Amino acid sequence: MNTALVGLMVGMALAFAAWFGGFGAFLLVAALGTIGFAVGRMVDGGLDWREVLRGADRRRR
Repeated sequence: MNTALVGLMVGMALAFAAWFGGFGAFLLVAALGTIGFAVGRMVDGGLDWREVLRGADRRRR
């Protein structure tokens, strides 16, 4: 599945949540989608929280 198709599906899910559930549902779907994405990347080995946090410390200095 290519990136454009995934983006289309995410956009449609957020649009349906906003239309039928209001702004609160939109935020809930967006937050849960972000959490699911992060967990999926961690399981695949593509995301390491230590690198993310270490990178944030370097940017502040």
